[in-house]
Amino acid sequence: MKVQILDTPFDPLESIRLHQEALRELHGSYGATAIFIGTMRDLNEGDSVRCMELEHYPAMTQGHLEKISAEAKEKWDIFDTLIVHRVGKLHPNDPIVLVAAWSAHRAEAFAACRYLIEELKSRAPFWKKETLEEGERWVEHNTPG
Repeated sequence: MKVQILDTPFDPLESIRLHQEALRELHGSYGATAIFIGTMRDLNEGDSVRCMELEHYPAMTQGHLEKISAEAKEKWDIFDTLIVHRVGKLHPNDPIVLVAAWSAHRAEAFAACRYLIEELKSRAPFWKKETLEEGERWVEHNTPG
């Protein structure tokens, strides 16, 4: 299980490729890789969003994401998980989050991947400040799945 919090841009598919290369001992074992990639939208709550600042408390956020990964591994028959999350200044179309789960079969991989993103969105301590045409605002709540 790997968790990365980055303050620089990342390529989600390259992150998957590099992580799978590191899973050499599992090659041939997993038949499913479920992936979710979240990107920044240019619209939120009916307003045009120019950019967003994503803040976090590093130790607390890392711990929450590691706990979510461990919970997924306990709930489903999966081999591994990956969470990569951006912080800092983001613009529309920038990748914000990548979650992935590896399993022998798709049902477990899909379920674990969905759990990772839903729990991340509801429990992980991130704070979002959007820059709009009219000024700035803190995001009060996440959009529903």
